[in-house]
Amino acid sequence: MEDPVKELNGPALILALKTAVAIASILLALSLVALKAGKVRLHGQINLVFFLAVMATLVGFEVVLRLVHPGIYDWIKEDPVLLARLRIHLCFAIPSALLLPAMLYTGFAKKAIHIKLAVLFGILWIGTAVTGIFGLPHG
Repeated sequence: MEDPVKELNGPALILALKTAVAIASILLALSLVALKAGKVRLHGQINLVFFLAVMATLVGFEVVLRLVHPGIYDWIKEDPVLLARLRIHLCFAIPSALLLPAMLYTGFAKKAIHIKLAVLFGILWIGTAVTGIFGLPHG
């Protein structure tokens, strides 16, 4: 039987991440629909699923990137155009990931701050999704 780790390559991992970002974006949109419909509890529940899914994806990605298959993105680092695209993507992705725990906390405890952070997070997430889905190569 083939070792699945040996079959894992950079473009395949990027495609998986693009899929995860698309699914997470759908969850986020559903959360906003629930909020607009006045279903605040459902909004929070969807956001909790969003948070857990994004964090699990990030942890899994980092494990693959750092421990299982270091060097999987060497092909991006060797191409100045792709490296620039990755850096732009990370300018949105890292702050949005760091903002997630604050969003979760303020959603439970501090509604006024949560709304302000939600605007910032929304901008960062849109940047993450657009630069990740359309800016990074997967094939």
